[in-house]
Amino acid sequence: MDSYEQLLRNNKAWAADVTAKDPDFFKRLRDVQTPDFLWIGCSDSRVPANEVTGTVPGQIFVHRNIANMVVHTDLNMLSVLEYAVQVLKVKHVIVCGHYGCGGVKAAMGNQSIGIIDTWLRNIKAVYRLHEEEVNAAQDAETRFDRMVEFNVMEQVANLSKTAIIQRAWAQRGGPHLHGWVYRLSDGIVKPLIEMPAGSEIEAIHRYDNLV
Repeated sequence: MDSYEQLLRNNKAWAADVTAKDPDFFKRLRDVQTPDFLWIGCSDSRVPANEVTGTVPGQIFVHRNIANMVVHTDLNMLSVLEYAVQVLKVKHVIVCGHYGCGGVKAAMGNQSIGIIDTWLRNIKAVYRLHEEEVNAAQDAETRFDRMVEFNVMEQVANLSKTAIIQRAWAQRGGPHLHGWVYRLSDGIVKPLIEMPAGSEIEAIHRYDNLV
């Protein structure tokens, strides 16, 4: 049996199991979604948002890309962010990276991979900001881990610089922003940074006409 056919069989088994446990589950999902969370995560197949957080469909709105980036020219990410914040009115936005991230590792090197090189420049920019502290680590694994952490924290900062987030902060006092990192070896999430709604940001990145 082809692997994709197994996926379809798994789907039927999963739907039957869910319906047996909760006959109204899919009816509730069909009519409305009211998640409290937007998850901006890495595309890595080993870091699925629902499984990591122990949540079920309908609880987390998800956007994933290589290395969990918040890039101000990425209309895909910005569209997801605006819908989650302005329409769904999520209470929390979580940027979740993970140790061992291939995108971060590639960005720390000097090999051209292809079109992804353009995307990885955004991570190289993070490295430039924190180069001294990253390189102060005595071994390669620790330097790698620190870059993963710095990348997550910078993406949270990038969220706060958007008019989407600042408008929501001014209008409804939310959402709160969080930066997490997930360890593949034990499945545990480490909180790195939190920016409550209305947190102070650099003056140059602040919009004053969004009330």
